[in-house]
Amino acid sequence: MNRNELRSREIWDSIYKKEKRRVESTLQVDNEIPRITELFKERNVRRVLDLGCGAGRHLVYLAQKDFDAYGIDISREAIKKAKLRLNKLGFSANLKVGSMTSLPYRDNFFDALISTTTIHHGMIQQIKKTIREIERVMKPAGLIFITVPKKRSKKKIPKERLFGIKFIAPRAFIILGGEEKGLPHYQFNKDLLRKNFKNFKIIKLWVNDKGSYCFLGELKNKVRKFYLFL
Repeated sequence: MNRNELRSREIWDSIYKKEKRRVESTLQVDNEIPRITELFKERNVRRVLDLGCGAGRHLVYLAQKDFDAYGIDISREAIKKAKLRLNKLGFSANLKVGSMTSLPYRDNFFDALISTTTIHHGMIQQIKKTIREIERVMKPAGLIFITVPKKRSKKKIPKERLFGIKFIAPRAFIILGGEEKGLPHYQFNKDLLRKNFKNFKIIKLWVNDKGSYCFLGELKNKVRKFYLFL
């Protein structure tokens, strides 16, 4: 890991030690996940990676649904909590601590991948490396479900999370307060998602009720005819 990634690990370790007000401290899954896993079942998906799995809330759900669940996160504290949670509930998953820009898996390994509000944490150069790694580890016609925050007006941000920001590059900024202080964030829009995930056929691209972009795609290699996704 480079210096920036090691700094990010320190911040995330601190966050997961406290776990204040974070959805990761619960077993609540994002509203889209049940529909996405239904699609995975219809497509005979077995092996699924949760990229930026945090404390394992989606891993637990994947394991409950009998998927071969894998999880990776930069935070050692997050993976520790995920292991404890899975063990306590009687489930198992293959967990690793690591960087999303250098995934420790062989080529063509996963049938599907999910990553919720994770890959936007970084500069665009880092994010492009992550996307190349996603493409590498996915099987031909593999499915991905990615969410990233949509830019929101100040009026829609809770006061307790309203901190100053400092732009450090085009569309990239760091937050000047709160638990993610100092972490880089990149602002996507729909056009940038289409551009950076150009090697994926877009099944659906929408904004969810939390104000995040949702990208459901299929790796273009050996693309199969697809049906309407509800």
